[in-house]
Amino acid sequence: MAREGIPSAVLLDALGTLVELERPWPRLTAELAARGVVIAEDDARAAMLAEMAYYRAHHDEARDWPSLKDLRRRCAGIVQERLRTSLPLADVEDALLAAIRFRAYPEVPAALARLRAGGARLAVVSNWDVSLHDVLERTELRALVDAVVISAELGVAKPDPAIFRAALRRLGAAAHQALHVGDSVEHDVAGARAAGLEAVLVARNGAQAPAGVRVVASLDGLLMT
Repeated sequence: MAREGIPSAVLLDALGTLVELERPWPRLTAELAARGVVIAEDDARAAMLAEMAYYRAHHDEARDWPSLKDLRRRCAGIVQERLRTSLPLADVEDALLAAIRFRAYPEVPAALARLRAGGARLAVVSNWDVSLHDVLERTELRALVDAVVISAELGVAKPDPAIFRAALRRLGAAAHQALHVGDSVEHDVAGARAAGLEAVLVARNGAQAPAGVRVVASLDGLLMT
């Protein structure tokens, strides 16, 4: 049983809630330079923003490792085309993957540990491809949660209530016992409320929440009474 003030189950978004993407274009510039291609950082930024837009539209196609490999190759093709480089696509892909790194927000590991110590069961619920498993391992967060539910694997994405219900089933929890924490009003807050969960908005950049929705600046805010 969870301690007073801590729910029995906490569902957590990944990007913007648990982890952040380190600025990738300086690394892409350096990785391409190491391969003999000199580009301006602004050009690398424009190419990566185009790649990110393509990725967001297609990430749920990467439900397993072969389909992830295909998606990564297509994303590298976007970068290759935008930069108009003759560098082989495989080399562009290697540079792109080397440039993309995620890190946990500073307070996250301790906050997750404290939630679990208080009796809460934790699940990551994310619109991501299958590589989220690796991201959570590399950021040392996987051992701090009990389940990981990924839209690409499940075939359902937030804000569809079904992805939240799948996470609750894995935790053995009911909606009234749980809350969901995320940084998107559209995907996290709306989806959680549709599934019958209390929603908490992580507003690291000052985002505004709908009336009646709790707002925290970081995961530390979940532990404040």
